[in-house]
Amino acid sequence: MRSEQWTMQAPDGVEVHVYEWLPEKDPWGVVQIAHGMVEHGLRYQRFAEALTKEGLAVFANDHRGHGKTAKSKDERGHFADQNGWDIAIGDMKQLNDVIRSRLPKLPTILFGHSLGSFLSRRYAQLYGNSISALILSGTGGNPGFAGSLGLLVAKREIRKKGKRAKSNLMNKLIFGRYNKAFKPARTPFDWLSRDPSEVDQYIQDPDCGFLASTTFYADLIKGLKELDRPEWLNRMPKDLPVLFISGDQDPVGANGRGVKQVYRNFKKVGMTDVTCKLYEGGRHELLNETNRMEVMRDIVQWIDEHINKTLS
Repeated sequence: MRSEQWTMQAPDGVEVHVYEWLPEKDPWGVVQIAHGMVEHGLRYQRFAEALTKEGLAVFANDHRGHGKTAKSKDERGHFADQNGWDIAIGDMKQLNDVIRSRLPKLPTILFGHSLGSFLSRRYAQLYGNSISALILSGTGGNPGFAGSLGLLVAKREIRKKGKRAKSNLMNKLIFGRYNKAFKPARTPFDWLSRDPSEVDQYIQDPDCGFLASTTFYADLIKGLKELDRPEWLNRMPKDLPVLFISGDQDPVGANGRGVKQVYRNFKKVGMTDVTCKLYEGGRHELLNETNRMEVMRDIVQWIDEHINKTLS
């Protein structure tokens, strides 16, 4: 495997950091990764190694306010002062354009985890024809009334503290309940994985687990509330292969209930190739779970089956 890191300049001048992993031989396909909230693209290196062994090229950008795209503590956990959700998706589209120019005619699979799964769902609604398949890990359902309430609180926090202020209140509202099912919890992040060493690595990583801004939370909730509108769901190519994967103990997906809800929404608008797999006992980060090798094998097998089918 060959790896590189580089930056691409977004239209607004921001330098977006990109990780690239290439197989030793010419790739037959590409996986583009959209990482989760308050983490970064380099955490997917082990996954990238597994994919490159199968002949796939892998690219991941650090979202705005994350990893090496965030150039200061002030920028951490903050997409933008305005339209941050759309700007983050625009960065993903720009990376996709770069991939397609460098590796033309190769199928591109978009893999989104958690926050990245929500961004990827919107991406597929806007730019579904630019990808050959979609994999959604650790996604969740519509936040409903709780989301509406959360948005009101986020807007109040913006008025009181400013657009870039870090919001401990919003962090507690969104993540505070996630550890309840795992009492007695060893750490505040036991909900991420059953593997204590993986949880410890997350905690020890200075680019993980930080507080996001008031505006980021408003962007997130507004984005989530829009995702399941039928008029947007209907914009996805009906034959786009989609794989949902989640742990049945993942609080983000309401222990599978939210994931199944989104799966049903996709089927309801006529998506013809949608698969949903829940892993027993799995928590939020399936790629860092105790059964991660099984999960990665399943992903590779699904890609092989569905991309070959798409190309035939």
